[in-house]
Amino acid sequence: MKDGLLDWDCAEAVSVPDMAAALEHIRSEGTFPVGLLTNPQLSHRADHGCVRSPSLTSSSRQPSVDSKEDQNSVGQCPASDAKIQAIKARVDAWLRPGQPGHRIFADGRLSLCLFDGFLLYCTEMRPVMDLIDVKLFLLVSRAKATQRREARDGYVTLEGFWKDPPGYVDKIVWPNYADAHAWLFRDGDVEGILDDAVLEGTGIRAQTGKGLDVDFEETFEWVVETVISELEKQCLDDK
Repeated sequence: MKDGLLDWDCAEAVSVPDMAAALEHIRSEGTFPVGLLTNPQLSHRADHGCVRSPSLTSSSRQPSVDSKEDQNSVGQCPASDAKIQAIKARVDAWLRPGQPGHRIFADGRLSLCLFDGFLLYCTEMRPVMDLIDVKLFLLVSRAKATQRREARDGYVTLEGFWKDPPGYVDKIVWPNYADAHAWLFRDGDVEGILDDAVLEGTGIRAQTGKGLDVDFEETFEWVVETVISELEKQCLDDK
Protein backbone atom coordinates (compact mmCIF):
# COMPACT_ATOMS: atom_id res chain seq x y z
CA MET A 1 0.00 0.00 0.00
CA LYS A 2 1.13 3.56 -0.77
CA ASP A 3 -0.81 6.72 0.03
CA GLY A 4 -3.85 4.57 0.74
CA LEU A 5 -3.72 2.85 -2.66
CA LEU A 6 -2.74 -0.67 -3.68
CA ASP A 7 0.57 -0.31 -5.52
CA TRP A 8 0.96 -2.60 -8.54
CA ASP A 9 3.54 -0.36 -10.25
CA CYS A 10 6.62 -1.03 -8.14
CA ALA A 11 9.39 -3.60 -8.54
CA GLU A 12 8.07 -5.44 -5.47
CA ALA A 13 4.96 -6.35 -7.50
CA VAL A 14 7.10 -8.58 -9.72
CA SER A 15 8.73 -11.90 -8.90
CA VAL A 16 12.20 -10.98 -10.14
CA PRO A 17 13.63 -14.51 -9.66
CA ASP A 18 10.84 -16.04 -11.75
CA MET A 19 11.24 -13.40 -14.45
CA ALA A 20 15.01 -13.96 -14.56
CA ALA A 21 14.49 -17.74 -14.72
CA ALA A 22 12.08 -17.31 -17.64
CA LEU A 23 14.58 -15.16 -19.55
CA GLU A 24 17.41 -17.60 -18.86
CA HIS A 25 15.29 -20.38 -20.37
CA ILE A 26 14.40 -18.26 -23.41
CA ARG A 27 18.06 -17.37 -23.97
CA SER A 28 19.25 -20.97 -23.75
CA GLU A 29 16.36 -22.81 -25.43
CA GLY A 30 14.66 -20.24 -27.66
CA THR A 31 11.25 -21.38 -26.40
CA PHE A 32 8.61 -20.13 -23.99
CA PRO A 33 9.26 -21.71 -20.58
CA VAL A 34 6.97 -24.04 -18.69
CA GLY A 35 8.17 -25.21 -15.31
CA LEU A 36 8.01 -25.16 -11.55
CA LEU A 37 7.41 -21.87 -9.82
CA THR A 38 10.21 -20.70 -7.54
CA ASN A 39 7.67 -19.15 -5.17
CA PRO A 40 4.10 -20.30 -5.86
CA GLN A 41 2.67 -18.30 -2.93
CA LEU A 42 3.44 -14.94 -4.51
CA SER A 43 0.39 -12.80 -5.15
CA HIS A 44 0.09 -12.02 -8.83
CA ARG A 45 0.48 -8.66 -10.45
CA ALA A 46 -2.86 -7.25 -11.55
CA ASP A 47 -1.96 -5.41 -14.72
CA HIS A 48 1.19 -6.87 -16.25
CA GLY A 49 2.50 -10.16 -17.51
CA CYS A 50 4.17 -11.88 -14.55
CA VAL A 51 1.36 -13.54 -12.65
CA ARG A 52 1.16 -16.10 -9.89
CA SER A 53 -1.79 -18.04 -8.51
CA PRO A 54 -1.73 -18.28 -4.69
CA SER A 55 -3.63 -21.57 -4.86
CA LEU A 56 -0.83 -23.40 -6.65
CA THR A 57 1.41 -25.75 -4.69
CA SER A 58 5.17 -26.13 -5.13
CA SER A 59 4.58 -29.16 -7.36
CA SER A 60 2.31 -27.25 -9.74
CA ARG A 61 3.40 -26.65 -13.31
CA GLN A 62 2.34 -23.67 -15.45
CA PRO A 63 3.97 -21.27 -17.87
CA SER A 64 6.69 -19.33 -16.03
CA VAL A 65 5.20 -16.21 -17.56
CA ASP A 66 1.46 -15.95 -18.21
CA SER A 67 0.29 -12.81 -19.98
CA LYS A 68 -3.15 -11.38 -20.57
CA GLU A 69 -1.86 -8.39 -22.55
CA ASP A 70 -3.40 -9.59 -25.81
CA GLN A 71 -6.84 -9.12 -24.26
CA ASN A 72 -6.30 -5.43 -23.48
CA SER A 73 -7.42 -2.65 -25.79
CA VAL A 74 -4.48 -0.84 -27.40
CA GLY A 75 -6.13 1.86 -29.48
CA GLN A 76 -5.03 2.99 -32.91
CA CYS A 77 -1.43 2.42 -33.94
CA PRO A 78 0.34 5.81 -34.07
CA ALA A 79 2.56 4.70 -36.97
CA SER A 80 1.22 5.30 -40.47
CA ASP A 81 0.78 2.43 -42.92
CA ALA A 82 3.44 4.06 -45.10
CA LYS A 83 6.00 4.07 -42.27
CA ILE A 84 5.22 0.46 -41.37
CA GLN A 85 5.67 -0.63 -44.98
CA ALA A 86 8.93 1.31 -45.23
CA ILE A 87 10.30 -0.38 -42.11
CA LYS A 88 9.21 -3.80 -43.40
CA ALA A 89 11.02 -3.12 -46.68
CA ARG A 90 14.15 -2.10 -44.74
CA VAL A 91 14.14 -5.32 -42.74
CA ASP A 92 13.35 -7.47 -45.78
CA ALA A 93 16.31 -5.96 -47.63
CA TRP A 94 18.56 -6.59 -44.62
CA LEU A 95 17.54 -10.27 -44.56
CA ARG A 96 18.29 -10.97 -48.23
CA PRO A 97 21.17 -13.25 -49.27
CA GLY A 98 24.46 -11.41 -49.11
CA GLN A 99 23.23 -8.99 -46.45
CA PRO A 100 24.15 -9.07 -42.74
CA GLY A 101 20.69 -10.13 -41.62
CA HIS A 102 20.78 -13.20 -43.83
CA ARG A 103 24.10 -14.27 -42.33
CA ILE A 104 22.71 -13.84 -38.83
CA PHE A 105 19.45 -15.76 -39.33
CA ALA A 106 20.35 -18.14 -42.20
CA ASP A 107 20.99 -21.23 -40.05
CA GLY A 108 17.72 -20.80 -38.14
CA ARG A 109 19.41 -21.03 -34.75
CA LEU A 110 18.72 -17.45 -33.67
CA SER A 111 15.32 -16.25 -32.49
CA LEU A 112 14.38 -12.82 -31.18
CA CYS A 113 12.44 -12.31 -27.96
CA LEU A 114 10.98 -8.82 -27.64
CA PHE A 115 10.57 -8.04 -23.95
CA ASP A 116 8.54 -4.97 -22.99
CA GLY A 117 8.27 -4.21 -19.32
CA PHE A 118 7.67 -1.56 -16.71
CA LEU A 119 10.60 -0.50 -14.52
CA LEU A 120 12.97 -2.84 -16.39
CA TYR A 121 15.94 -0.61 -15.65
CA CYS A 122 15.50 0.00 -11.94
CA THR A 123 18.23 -1.35 -9.67
CA GLU A 124 15.94 -4.00 -8.15
CA MET A 125 15.58 -5.55 -11.60
CA ARG A 126 19.34 -5.89 -12.19
CA PRO A 127 19.19 -9.73 -12.44
CA VAL A 128 16.69 -9.29 -15.30
CA MET A 129 18.50 -6.35 -16.87
CA ASP A 130 21.70 -8.37 -17.18
CA LEU A 131 19.86 -10.97 -19.29
CA ILE A 132 18.68 -8.47 -21.94
CA ASP A 133 21.07 -8.30 -24.90
CA VAL A 134 19.77 -5.09 -26.47
CA LYS A 135 18.49 -2.65 -23.85
CA LEU A 136 16.27 0.14 -25.16
CA PHE A 137 14.98 2.90 -22.90
CA LEU A 138 12.26 5.24 -24.18
CA LEU A 139 11.96 8.64 -22.53
CA VAL A 140 8.68 10.19 -21.47
CA SER A 141 7.49 13.36 -19.78
CA ARG A 142 5.22 13.34 -16.77
CA ALA A 143 2.46 14.96 -18.83
CA LYS A 144 2.67 12.35 -21.60
CA ALA A 145 2.91 9.43 -19.17
CA THR A 146 -0.16 10.70 -17.35
CA GLN A 147 -2.07 11.20 -20.59
CA ARG A 148 -1.27 7.69 -21.82
CA ARG A 149 -2.11 5.98 -18.56
CA GLU A 150 -5.37 7.82 -17.98
CA ALA A 151 -6.48 7.08 -21.56
CA ARG A 152 -6.39 3.33 -20.92
CA ASP A 153 -9.65 1.52 -20.24
CA GLY A 154 -8.01 -0.78 -17.73
CA TYR A 155 -6.38 -4.21 -17.72
CA VAL A 156 -7.57 -7.77 -18.10
CA THR A 157 -6.16 -9.83 -15.23
CA LEU A 158 -6.45 -13.35 -13.89
CA GLU A 159 -8.75 -11.95 -11.21
CA GLY A 160 -10.99 -10.05 -13.60
CA PHE A 161 -10.44 -6.43 -14.58
CA TRP A 162 -8.28 -3.70 -13.04
CA LYS A 163 -8.86 0.00 -13.54
CA ASP A 164 -6.66 2.65 -11.97
CA PRO A 165 -8.46 4.33 -9.06
CA PRO A 166 -8.59 8.15 -8.90
CA GLY A 167 -5.20 9.69 -8.15
CA TYR A 168 -3.30 6.50 -9.00
CA VAL A 169 -1.04 8.05 -11.65
CA ASP A 170 -0.04 11.07 -9.55
CA LYS A 171 0.41 9.12 -6.31
CA ILE A 172 1.76 5.80 -7.61
CA VAL A 173 2.75 5.53 -11.26
CA TRP A 174 4.81 8.67 -11.80
CA PRO A 175 6.56 8.77 -8.38
CA ASN A 176 7.55 5.11 -8.81
CA TYR A 177 8.88 5.80 -12.32
CA ALA A 178 10.84 8.83 -11.10
CA ASP A 179 12.35 6.99 -8.12
CA ALA A 180 13.26 3.91 -10.17
CA HIS A 181 14.99 5.77 -13.00
CA ALA A 182 16.67 8.68 -11.21
CA TRP A 183 20.03 6.86 -11.34
CA LEU A 184 20.01 7.04 -15.16
CA PHE A 185 19.80 10.85 -15.23
CA ARG A 186 22.04 13.73 -14.25
CA ASP A 187 21.05 15.03 -10.81
CA GLY A 188 18.32 12.37 -10.72
CA ASP A 189 15.95 14.48 -12.85
CA VAL A 190 13.96 12.03 -15.00
CA GLU A 191 12.72 14.88 -17.18
CA GLY A 192 16.26 16.16 -17.59
CA ILE A 193 19.39 14.82 -19.31
CA LEU A 194 20.50 11.20 -19.30
CA ASP A 195 23.88 10.35 -17.76
CA ASP A 196 26.02 9.14 -20.69
CA ALA A 197 28.48 7.39 -18.39
CA VAL A 198 25.71 5.34 -16.78
CA LEU A 199 24.25 4.42 -20.16
CA GLU A 200 27.66 3.31 -21.41
CA GLY A 201 28.33 1.27 -18.29
CA THR A 202 25.01 -0.56 -18.47
CA GLY A 203 24.70 -0.88 -22.25
CA ILE A 204 21.34 0.91 -22.22
CA ARG A 205 20.48 2.65 -25.50
CA ALA A 206 18.29 5.76 -25.59
CA GLN A 207 17.45 8.59 -27.98
CA THR A 208 19.84 11.03 -26.38
CA GLY A 209 19.76 14.65 -27.43
CA LYS A 210 16.19 14.35 -28.70
CA GLY A 211 14.36 15.57 -25.63
CA LEU A 212 11.26 13.88 -24.23
CA ASP A 213 8.24 12.47 -26.05
CA VAL A 214 10.03 11.89 -29.36
CA ASP A 215 7.71 11.39 -32.35
CA PHE A 216 6.47 7.80 -32.45
CA GLU A 217 7.50 7.11 -36.06
CA GLU A 218 10.99 8.46 -35.38
CA THR A 219 11.20 6.24 -32.30
CA PHE A 220 9.93 3.24 -34.29
CA GLU A 221 12.66 3.70 -36.90
CA TRP A 222 15.32 4.25 -34.21
CA VAL A 223 14.35 1.04 -32.43
CA VAL A 224 14.56 -1.05 -35.62
CA GLU A 225 17.88 0.46 -36.68
CA THR A 226 19.32 0.04 -33.19
CA VAL A 227 18.28 -3.63 -33.01
CA ILE A 228 19.77 -4.25 -36.46
CA SER A 229 23.02 -2.53 -35.48
CA GLU A 230 23.31 -4.40 -32.19
CA LEU A 231 22.56 -7.75 -33.83
CA GLU A 232 25.35 -7.14 -36.31
CA LYS A 233 27.78 -6.25 -33.51
CA GLN A 234 26.87 -9.14 -31.24
CA CYS A 235 26.38 -11.85 -33.87
CA LEU A 236 28.86 -11.00 -36.61
CA ASP A 237 31.76 -9.57 -34.64
CA ASP A 238 32.11 -12.91 -32.86
CA LYS A 239 32.50 -14.84 -36.14
